[in-house]
Amino acid sequence: MKLINYIGLAAIATMSLTSCSDFLDADNKSTANDDADAYLTAHPESLRPVAFDAFKYFATHLELHEEATDLYFVTAAADGYGDFQVTAEDGTVTDYYKKSYKAIDYANGMVHYGGADTKLGHEGRFLRGLGYYHLVQQFGSVPYVTEYIQSSTRDYPREDLGVIYSSLIADLTEVYNAKLLPAVDHEGNPSLQAVAALLAKLELSAAWDLDTQVADAAAGTYTVTGRDHFVEAAKWAELAINGVKLTMPFEQKWSPFNEGNAEEIFSMQYDRAGFPGDVATGGHSMMNQYMSYYGNCQIIGQKGTGSGGKHRMSYKALRLFDRDDERFNGTFMTTYYNCPLDASGNVPSDVWGKDGYLAYFNCTDAEKAEKRIAFQFFPWYYTESEAREALAAIPGKTIKPGEKEKFGIINPQAVILDYPSVTIIPFEENGTLGNADSQSTKDFISPAYGGVCVKKYDDAEADNVIKENDYRDIPVFHVSDMYLVAAEAYLMAGNEGQALAKVNDVRNRAKAGALSSFGAYEAGYVGITNVPFTVTPLDVILDERARELYAERTRYEDLRRTKQLIRYNLAFSRVISSPSQMQNPKGEYKWLRPIPANEINFNTSMTLEDQNPGY
Repeated sequence: MKLINYIGLAAIATMSLTSCSDFLDADNKSTANDDADAYLTAHPESLRPVAFDAFKYFATHLELHEEATDLYFVTAAADGYGDFQVTAEDGTVTDYYKKSYKAIDYANGMVHYGGADTKLGHEGRFLRGLGYYHLVQQFGSVPYVTEYIQSSTRDYPREDLGVIYSSLIADLTEVYNAKLLPAVDHEGNPSLQAVAALLAKLELSAAWDLDTQVADAAAGTYTVTGRDHFVEAAKWAELAINGVKLTMPFEQKWSPFNEGNAEEIFSMQYDRAGFPGDVATGGHSMMNQYMSYYGNCQIIGQKGTGSGGKHRMSYKALRLFDRDDERFNGTFMTTYYNCPLDASGNVPSDVWGKDGYLAYFNCTDAEKAEKRIAFQFFPWYYTESEAREALAAIPGKTIKPGEKEKFGIINPQAVILDYPSVTIIPFEENGTLGNADSQSTKDFISPAYGGVCVKKYDDAEADNVIKENDYRDIPVFHVSDMYLVAAEAYLMAGNEGQALAKVNDVRNRAKAGALSSFGAYEAGYVGITNVPFTVTPLDVILDERARELYAERTRYEDLRRTKQLIRYNLAFSRVISSPSQMQNPKGEYKWLRPIPANEINFNTSMTLEDQNPGY
């Protein structure tokens, strides 16, 4: 499938597809290239790779998917969209809106040229549903367009949110029942399992958006007016789970050598070997996100980033993982191997991949036993004595480079990551451990080396660069996500026992321990801020989603959907201290992103009255 995608992209790239342009732009769609139309009529499958490529944007977008939540600090000093100061002229918001409709139009093109009742058409209908799901999470009610745009009209009114949900659910239910798609697929193709997963997400979102009402935004309270959508969400989530048990170790699930495993439902595909262009810049950059800045990768041998270090763990995230929970080590790189340098002080080309950061993936246990450690990170619940005991068990690895030795990291250390302070244990030249030092967490995360990085997307074959060289597939839906969708749906439908059972299935796989009840859960982060925070059963599920889906670009939609966005920002944000900071002068909360100003200006069926509340 991957090679076919690249060939298809190359073929379509030679044509002018003006009819596929987003309808925010003021170009004339009636001048669409006749040759392209004729070609696509004869070869409708050629549009498929273009559509799939467009949907990669959602899988790799961080700003609107992760910021203004409880899990990430965007940079050492700023929280990006977490300050709730976005306007309708914001470039990122506008780009997201435009690219969403461009992707949806490509999907509509698959339906238009391939036929609504063909396999290609069903794939297009799935992608269209996925595009609208993302749009609704960010913008709420939007124009609902199911026809391939081939004219210059700009008459697209906002559709009622209930109509959008009912239309999407009916359309995808028809796709599921027709059984034209394969039952399952682990190579990036839409399947019935993927359709069920999307339906579960849509039903859950519809339940919250249509059948609950905010009572007190700051307190995160709400009233439930209906449960039918919650019941349907649980049903579809069970179908998406498809009987798959959570027996695969969490780290194995995310191993770069285990792509397309049984838990993967639908993913965006990348292929280093089959890429026809410049491999150095043909991938994505997820490997280089969710991390601190460790220095110039060319001279330190650690993973690089062009961002200066963005979307680091928040104070709450530092305290999120329980003792023995395997998801901490499965999500984050906790052991960084030091990299020997050449006489010029650079990483030798023949060393990268077997020394330094990627040694974790590419070396045998015996080889790693001979390598020195640059950084060793321990989770918050480790005591200093426990950390020293763990380090003492690996003699010969905790050695600081001597004056005449050339290594990428000259001051190796172990760090216990906690809040309000971290504990730093330096390594000495003779391999012993120095006296521990305490540093405020705020100061620690400000400079380089300030914490762990996410390893879920690490490519063991990546070059020593800072972006666009990651060819890992990116899961969009996977089975453990569906377990937690089912848990949330069961809880809100009034079936607390089944909800707890699903949560415990996820926790047991991670060795986190089963809960006897939702009330038995003890959150390690409670009390780290001055804002009182009482954990509810819904919070338990949201915490489980935070651990299981950390760095998977779902957190904003999770908090917005469940009416917890305002409450969580008040409790855990570094920059929000008052509800008024998330409101406009009229007191309206900014639950959604603003409809872009260009859309309101160019769309003849929208006026300023169509702007979302809060703007």
